[in-house]
Amino acid sequence: MTVDGDYVIEPADGASDEAITLIQAYLAEINAGFGHQPDERDPNHPEDFNPPTGRFLVVRDSDGRALGCCAVRLLDADTAEVKRMWLAPEIRGRGMGRRLLAAIEQAARDLGARQGKLDTNESLTAAVSLYQRCGWAQVPRYNDNLHATHWFTKDLLG
Repeated sequence: MTVDGDYVIEPADGASDEAITLIQAYLAEINAGFGHQPDERDPNHPEDFNPPTGRFLVVRDSDGRALGCCAVRLLDADTAEVKRMWLAPEIRGRGMGRRLLAAIEQAARDLGARQGKLDTNESLTAAVSLYQRCGWAQVPRYNDNLHATHWFTKDLLG
């Protein structure tokens, strides 16, 4: 659990109603932004984000309301992929994205990952900027996500 001022970042069950609601909010926002529709290549199974091969984190305010999430899943024994990073609009611009990304990087290390990967879409300019500021390096395409335009990697031990 990471505590930061008025917010807590803590693990949650990726299959819970709360997690599904957060992921639906994330998917609705990116669908409105660039027409993203999940397909069979998207990790849609809640067990992808639960131990022993994944983690799902939730950002809560001091009242316990879930206001954001991020997930990670192992692609192989050394590589973890960050997915479903989302914050409610009312808590954006407060540095919470950086703190949530750091927490999910630690969760990936806790799973044994040495390297992180993620993808995003160019229309998510704040996300692209966040990843670059936090030491994620742009790399060539590593997956077949039709909606991604940018792919990143980071040495999680460095």
